[in-house]
Amino acid sequence: MRVEIHSSWEKVLQPLFETASFENLAQFLKKEYAENECYPPGKLIFEAFNTCPLEQLKVVIIGQDPYHGPGQAHGLSFSVPEGVSLPPSLINIFKEIENDLGIPIPTSGNLTSWANQGVFLLNATLSVRAHQAGSHQKQGWEAFTDQVIQIISAQKVGVVFMLWGGFAKKKAQLIEASKHLILSSEHPSPLSANRGYWFGNKHFSQCNAYLKTRGAKAIDWRLEK
Repeated sequence: MRVEIHSSWEKVLQPLFETASFENLAQFLKKEYAENECYPPGKLIFEAFNTCPLEQLKVVIIGQDPYHGPGQAHGLSFSVPEGVSLPPSLINIFKEIENDLGIPIPTSGNLTSWANQGVFLLNATLSVRAHQAGSHQKQGWEAFTDQVIQIISAQKVGVVFMLWGGFAKKKAQLIEASKHLILSSEHPSPLSANRGYWFGNKHFSQCNAYLKTRGAKAIDWRLEK
């Protein structure tokens, strides 16, 4: 399968694209997208990679599944395009940023400006069938994205990994903790956030403090200037 992806990623991921596992995944996706409504649009499946080149990557935020409602998913975890209503998890992310950094909650949920600063917004599964959460899980995406996380860990130093919720926390075993900063908390979804440790985790200020200690530019978490 020929994948259109930023050259910095193509160099390190090409061996994965040539495996039988990925070819099976590609055939599954070809059939799914032909026979069903699936998200994000095919051309945006690898948008996280294309908006955040490997050499610029400073932060990784791991989601589980793309949004499965019409017009929501555009290839970046937790993000929605301009003009789309803010999903509950994203509202809670913005509430924590407001609590942590005093940045008002924006009207836009498009996180592309974060990606352009080096925030890699990776879903563990990069596609989904409309209105069916988890419908593309266990088809090969998880093995692929786990390898992506391992490659980032191995090839980079000083990356901030934000692991939100039980699913993401399991990814810690793929990361060399001695080389990177791992920040873990409950998931920002309303059910998890309201009963556990999401609000007050101060991940966004901790991230920037760590980047500064390494001489890297802090992330501007504002979406509206």
